[in-house]
Amino acid sequence: MKIAICGSIDFTMKIKEINEALLGMGHKTELPFMTKKILNGEQSMEEFLKVKNEEGDFSFRKNAGVDMIKRYYNLIGGSDAILVVNPDKKGIRNYIGGNTLIEMAFAHVLGKKIFLLNGIPDMHYKDEIKAMQPVVLNGDLEKIK
Repeated sequence: MKIAICGSIDFTMKIKEINEALLGMGHKTELPFMTKKILNGEQSMEEFLKVKNEEGDFSFRKNAGVDMIKRYYNLIGGSDAILVVNPDKKGIRNYIGGNTLIEMAFAHVLGKKIFLLNGIPDMHYKDEIKAMQPVVLNGDLEKIK
């Protein structure tokens, strides 16, 4: 199965771990643009987080040379499913941020399977997440089918 992995760039190391596991299971994967840059050593995680905390991540988006939202829409369109990596963040269990919610909506509209690594977060848009009928894996990648 070809799977686009979605999640906050703050979760880059967890995304790397999940990506390696999926590749080991025979899946093909797509990674977020900045995650790839960080994992390839083109961007340091520390600098990314510093700038993000001070200014937000728009400067990275503006200087990327590619529209990252449209890029991921196209990657999701060419995938069979998405896997949302959603550990805890900002004191929220199973965090799903705005950009990841957009990616979930793309997958939903495109008729792709949506997998959540962890449960649905208790956030103000949890009903929208539930409406997309994601498969909650509870950390078990073997449930991806």
